[in-house]
Amino acid sequence: MRILHLSDTHIQGVDGPDRRGVDPTASLRLMLAELRHQRDVDAVVVTGDLADDGSVAAYAIVRELVGDFARSLGAPVFYTTGNHDERSAFTKVLGVGHPAAVRAFPGAERAAVSSVGGWRLVTLDSLVPGEVYGRVGAAQLEWLREVLAVPAGCGTVLAFHHPPVGLAVSATQRVFGLRDPGGLAAVIRGSDVRVLLTGHYHLQLCGFLAAVPVWVTPGVVNRIDLTTAPGTERAVRGASASLVELGGQDGPMFHTFHARDPRAHETVYELDEERTREIIARHG
Repeated sequence: MRILHLSDTHIQGVDGPDRRGVDPTASLRLMLAELRHQRDVDAVVVTGDLADDGSVAAYAIVRELVGDFARSLGAPVFYTTGNHDERSAFTKVLGVGHPAAVRAFPGAERAAVSSVGGWRLVTLDSLVPGEVYGRVGAAQLEWLREVLAVPAGCGTVLAFHHPPVGLAVSATQRVFGLRDPGGLAAVIRGSDVRVLLTGHYHLQLCGFLAAVPVWVTPGVVNRIDLTTAPGTERAVRGASASLVELGGQDGPMFHTFHARDPRAHETVYELDEERTREIIARHG
């Protein structure tokens, strides 16, 4: 199975640069144009922070751009929520985030199940309204346990926004990832889940949860540069996405694409230690 994995598009309801001077819609258009030569893609997965302003118009833009791109590949698109998303607007445009879900979580959270070429694709909703960090609540975890009780033909792909792993050198990752990952670990341990696909950190990262690979794809709108001094943070220009290959003797395999932006690596914003501490204190 070949999945094109995107995340953190941060689209606004209107075209044009955001408050930091980056045009999110232009970044998404560029990234999709760079991916146009991909073939044999089974699914496109977008793991949250689709909209920056939570507007219906922003979700409509994402649906149009990503949808048109995916149709050219003959691949279905699956969306999850992120901390910048707004569930009501997300639902109005994207429903549960699946084109034809075979099962959906019965609560307000946007979680669902689909089947793609013998693989089971499950999206979870880790959005905690008003917070940067994420959480998968007890009701979703119990629902997921029921879903996984019967193994899928090839295995299960689990997609959501907030990574259950983080680098110790990143002050923000330690507090803004998935809270209580142990609950999720207990559910997937020993199951047929083959990979967890996440976003949120705006950089590529691979780790494990309950012996299952966790892939963090970098953001489309910008990426985080970890060459800064400890306790600080810098975002730079440059749209990125990932290819995930599952199955076979070598899978899972992960490859990162970086769009050829002539302004790539220019600083978008930079936070010193004091500002980083303030953000963590307020949101962490």
